[in-house]
Amino acid sequence: MTSLRPNLFLIGSMKSGTTYLSDLLAEHPGIFMSSPKEPCYFVDDAVLHRVWPNMWKRGYWRSLERYFSLFVDAGEVPVIGEASTLYSYAPICGEVPARILAFSPDARFIYIMRDPVERSISHYWHRVAWWGERRSLIQAIRSDAQYTDVSHYALQLKEYLRYVSHERIYVLTYESLVADPVHQMSRIYAWLNVDSAFRPSKLGARPNRRPDTVYQVRGCGLLEKFRRTSFYNKIAPRVPDSARKLGYKLALRRLRPGDVPVEEVQSYLRRRQQCETEELRALLHRGFPEWKTLYRERECVQAPAFGSKRDAGSHVGT
Repeated sequence: MTSLRPNLFLIGSMKSGTTYLSDLLAEHPGIFMSSPKEPCYFVDDAVLHRVWPNMWKRGYWRSLERYFSLFVDAGEVPVIGEASTLYSYAPICGEVPARILAFSPDARFIYIMRDPVERSISHYWHRVAWWGERRSLIQAIRSDAQYTDVSHYALQLKEYLRYVSHERIYVLTYESLVADPVHQMSRIYAWLNVDSAFRPSKLGARPNRRPDTVYQVRGCGLLEKFRRTSFYNKIAPRVPDSARKLGYKLALRRLRPGDVPVEEVQSYLRRRQQCETEELRALLHRGFPEWKTLYRERECVQAPAFGSKRDAGSHVGT
């Protein structure tokens, strides 16, 4: 069994540019990032089965040897990492920091955050496209805490601060990374004690963007579930094309996220997320003027902003 093990964890937040950031880290000659990006080894396997069954099926949680297989090609690089956004998915995915630090006591963490209103809405469309979310945007976000818990960044960070010092968590925002990737990556590389002058080729690439069109499951989703069964796959070639097309239309509705009104859900999210961001401001001693959607309207009384627009990446508490 290889003795190589990760000492860097990109812990989220999901829908905040983690794939883009992971790719920029992986290009550095002093950094190795696992592929696949999200093995989720430190998530309880029963929870992983419920939250992300496809990753559960890959089985990295089954044994340490299988997990170590992700890093066998790391060589002599000083930084070995992985990026699993479920590591900042509390309280659904609990006790993750304790498991990571029992495995890698000297681990360091990177946490990237996005305007929480934008992130919550993007999270919803991700689940519509991939997880069969059938509720309307406002119904889902009002009734399902995962959409707002993942955007409660102070809550997620405090899970880690129970176990590690402030200096071991590097925090930045998606907006600052996109606005000035050269500056932000230089700071991260320097924090990792690797060559900060390195410039990855993907610096100018655009992070993953939401598709213009998604397909949402209709009704209770029974027809769509049937379409995905092995039995249907066997009989589908014998079903007339017109019948299959009709079944597809009955199972799914085509939506353009850009055409769906968001004012009501944005107002709902601002009322809670502006106040939650106050908690984050106190934790990090800086403000977030780059979060334009969050602060488009004032819903929570705020203290004067800390920091500056440019100083968008920092150690927690510095």
